Amino acid sequence: MLKLNSNTFYTRHQNELNRYIFNKADTLHIIADDVEKKNLKNDCDYIFVEKEENLGKVINQIDKLYSLIIITDLLESTEELNDIFNQLNLKLIENGKLLITSLNNTWYPVVNLLEKLKLKKESRKKIYTGVKKLTNVLPKTSLILIDYKTRQLLPFKVLGIGNFINSLLEILFSKFNLGIKTYMLFQKISTSSRKLSKSIIIPAKNEEKNLVPLIGRVPEFKDMEIIIVCGASEDNTLEVANSIKEKSSLNIQVIEQSGKGKANAVFEALAITSNDAIAILDSDISVDPETLTDFFRILEDGEADFVNGTRFVYRMEKDSMRFFNVIGNKIFQMLIAIVISRNLSDSLCGTKVFQKELKEKILTWQNYNKAPDPFGDFDMLFSAAFSGQSIAEYPIHYRSRQYGKTQISRFRDGFKLLYYFLNSVVNFNSSINRELKHF
Repeated sequence: MLKLNSNTFYTRHQNELNRYIFNKADTLHIIADDVEKKNLKNDCDYIFVEKEENLGKVINQIDKLYSLIIITDLLESTEELNDIFNQLNLKLIENGKLLITSLNNTWYPVVNLLEKLKLKKESRKKIYTGVKKLTNVLPKTSLILIDYKTRQLLPFKVLGIGNFINSLLEILFSKFNLGIKTYMLFQKISTSSRKLSKSIIIPAKNEEKNLVPLIGRVPEFKDMEIIIVCGASEDNTLEVANSIKEKSSLNIQVIEQSGKGKANAVFEALAITSNDAIAILDSDISVDPETLTDFFRILEDGEADFVNGTRFVYRMEKDSMRFFNVIGNKIFQMLIAIVISRNLSDSLCGTKVFQKELKEKILTWQNYNKAPDPFGDFDMLFSAAFSGQSIAEYPIHYRSRQYGKTQISRFRDGFKLLYYFLNSVVNFNSSINRELKHF
């Protein structure tokens, strides 16, 4: 039978919010006082507001800065929109985020009918919180939209298959934004630069002749560590890496990879990083190491939370990528851009830079998605988009390999990525029906 139970709706909604929470102590949730508090988690600070209260006055009284402020079902009942956005901007740290959740305007006629039939409590709706309307207000407040989506077309349990039907509808109609609940994520524009300590992870297998010239070209940053992860090699990669460590004045760690594959190497190194900004740099010198300066600058200037290299802006060097690899990369890029709703030109470039806070979200995404990623590029990129990080691309010159051969198998790894993609379509574009496990 059809169960008109709001618990299903609010449980999905709460789990959706958990995507965006990094540091619980730095998150504030402003919510109406009449919500069912049993569905709330003790994972952030709360302010409960009566809808008749002056929301701007409540926000003005906040006495600390937050990295994330969530406002649920309150903005549509305000008459002071400009003032509220200005106040929220002052309560966010540099690059802080504002998540506004509200009723989808498309559903207002249905809601009005339910209220007239006394099947729903009457609400005080004064404005339409459509994303286009709100973005027209935002330039005055230095907030930019980085993500928008809707969720939940069937918010009930139906014969035990309500979750399945709802997820199927969300996937099929994801691009039409027909869900009952809207999620609008904004980010405060940074007005100052900051200096971040840096970790550079270099996975290396059968790369003995590339390591010396590679390390010699890595820019010397203040407060920097280099972690060389050596896989089981047929040459002297490990011995060369240890020799570089002994002779170099740089802070270099060399670890032997316990598992197999590039993804395993990256994540084993990621587990021991301690610095603010993390870079992944392939050891085949297909990307100029000097470009890390610009990758880190984008992060430090607050232009993005995640910087992804793209090989498809400049023309590649001859023999740098096989023809079928080019075709495969472009196909995956188009599919992934659709799934994560980000306009990216490359998804498998090995050079990526991101903040250390993403480490937690990578683990959360891996635990939720389950499908293995052979390279790690999808896990990093998808976890960034899944958790609402702003993503920028930086064009690189893709060079041909001078020593050794590629470690990629077109068909074996291609099928793994296809399985990963299909699994992610479901998990990325439907309501979260089980609780996310945070790490």
